[in-house]
Amino acid sequence: MAVLVTGGAGYIGAHVVRLLQEQGTDVVVVDNLSTGRADRIGGATLVELDVASPEAKDLLPETMKKHGVTAVIHFAAQKQVGESVARPMFYYEQNVGGMANVISAMEASGARDLVFSSSAATYGMPPVAVVTEDVDMKPINPYGETKLIGEWMGRAAGKAFGLRFAGLRYFNVAGAGWDDLGDPAILNLIPMVLDRVAKGQAPLIFGADYDTEDGTCVRDYIHVLDLAKAHIAALDYLQQDERSVDVFNVSTGEGASVKDIIDGLAKASGIDIQAEIRDRRAGDPPHLIGSAKRINEVLGWHAEKNLDDILNSAWSAWQAGPNRIEL
Repeated sequence: MAVLVTGGAGYIGAHVVRLLQEQGTDVVVVDNLSTGRADRIGGATLVELDVASPEAKDLLPETMKKHGVTAVIHFAAQKQVGESVARPMFYYEQNVGGMANVISAMEASGARDLVFSSSAATYGMPPVAVVTEDVDMKPINPYGETKLIGEWMGRAAGKAFGLRFAGLRYFNVAGAGWDDLGDPAILNLIPMVLDRVAKGQAPLIFGADYDTEDGTCVRDYIHVLDLAKAHIAALDYLQQDERSVDVFNVSTGEGASVKDIIDGLAKASGIDIQAEIRDRRAGDPPHLIGSAKRINEVLGWHAEKNLDDILNSAWSAWQAGPNRIEL
């Protein structure tokens, strides 16, 4: 048995690959290395490929058959909200097209278990303080729409040919399980703040007039290693004969504001970090926190790390990387 991890050389994927390897599982990584790095996957087999490309239609099923793949964890996707608003067709081509190629390859090869990297962006701006999985899904940007469509596709394949599907709706992922697996891309809040500090620039806060305690957006932050463990729990869940639900929030049920994150990084690093306030960005909900009740009860998964763990590990990984900040 082997597990194929698309996007496995990226930030979250590399953590899952390492956990699988520690369990003794054979791992095949499919990644175009646009944001990932080959040196992050240990001894896993690497197939350099864009899953949304025309070539993937033939190469993915060939790869799955060759390596005896029985399960897939699908991360590979475009993920920037603002870019998705500016380039919606590109996001549909990449995220929906990539998902279609992965599922078609699974059908052709006989692989039956799929864990899908979904997103809290599927919720949009729900009218509740803490979001449960059964709230009305009203994404407010093309990125969220593509992730919701991905969930629909997984369910449709289950009805069509028996695919066993679980979607994990991520909230804000941060931190590092190991220093060499820190977030390599300057796309998420914490590395964006540290990148600005490393360049001698003030971090940016997009909007300080939201209806939140300090005026900045509030999010549910999850440690990347906790998130990686949730994928392993989801794979185990797919082995059960009876599965009553197929989507799970991966969350803590607690919120932290953008200002909380910047202040926490200042504490972790010992640097006086002063942010610059800019106008709001389109498509940013003010408050998004997920209920962890379902994943706690059904998968037996619980977040083990808190916000301090996230920020301290993110700082440690940053300092171990190529852009170390001299104190």
